Amino acid sequence: MLNRRNFIRQSAMITGGVLASPDFVVGNETDPVQRLTVLHTNDVHSRLEPFPMDGTRNAGLGGVAARAALIHAIRREEEHVLLLDAGDIFQGTPYFNFYKGEPEIKAMSKMKYDGTIMGNHDFDAGLENFATQLQYADFPVLLCNYDFTGTPMEHRSIPYKIFKKGKLKIGVTGVGIALKGLVPDTLYGNTLYLDPVGQANKIAARLKKKEGCDLVICLSHLGYRYRERNRISDEILAKETEHIDLIIGGHTHTFMQKPVISKNKTGNDVIINQVGWGGICLGRLDFVFGKNKNLAKTNTLLIGEKTSE
Repeated sequence: MLNRRNFIRQSAMITGGVLASPDFVVGNETDPVQRLTVLHTNDVHSRLEPFPMDGTRNAGLGGVAARAALIHAIRREEEHVLLLDAGDIFQGTPYFNFYKGEPEIKAMSKMKYDGTIMGNHDFDAGLENFATQLQYADFPVLLCNYDFTGTPMEHRSIPYKIFKKGKLKIGVTGVGIALKGLVPDTLYGNTLYLDPVGQANKIAARLKKKEGCDLVICLSHLGYRYRERNRISDEILAKETEHIDLIIGGHTHTFMQKPVISKNKTGNDVIINQVGWGGICLGRLDFVFGKNKNLAKTNTLLIGEKTSE
């Protein structure tokens, strides 16, 4: 892991080679293969424009125009692309104060996001507001551990979705953070928080065993890691799961130089990745499916041009 300053200083594109393990291994070159590119963001926080050119450390970085151009370029090169977000779409710039999330959701739809989850700041204008903004969404909200019964978000989220990319079946679910003490009670109302580990395991087992998914992804706004051992995090989720292959995280604004490979309950690999905040970076994970399941390459792509420290 890098802190934000060192991350920006070291590279505009951090590239990792093949991550070899018993579960993510490069197959024989003669095996028929299919490729999948997973792109992801988290904690964009209403950053629609680049950071201002004011000489500060983020000057010129981010912005939806640069992100959209980068995503478009990757889609022109790769046949099968999945674009996902790990929450906290809202809050952080005057755009949210004035428009309550409408331009953020519209921008994501224009970029053709495939799915997202709700972060704690997505509750900041209340559940009715978030549900209202979803009229502009061409993508689903994927959450398996919030029960929205009796709230404006009832029937506005789904626990998982299966995406077909060529011959591949990719199952995606999502988990949100505990709201009590983090979000005012009046903003999340009757939302019932369910155990994210138990719910994610249940959905992942269905996706892998019953639905026959080639890859199971969990979008998470739990946060990567905490000092408190009993606080649920992506690190704990990875260790306690059995069928999740990839956790795309958010909340802790962690700039990862490369994905972390953890071991699950059965000793198999779980990939964890997170790309900071503010729309500064776009995560990219390139998988190859042949005889084996391979994470062939990883990139953390800097959005915009770094002009000052």
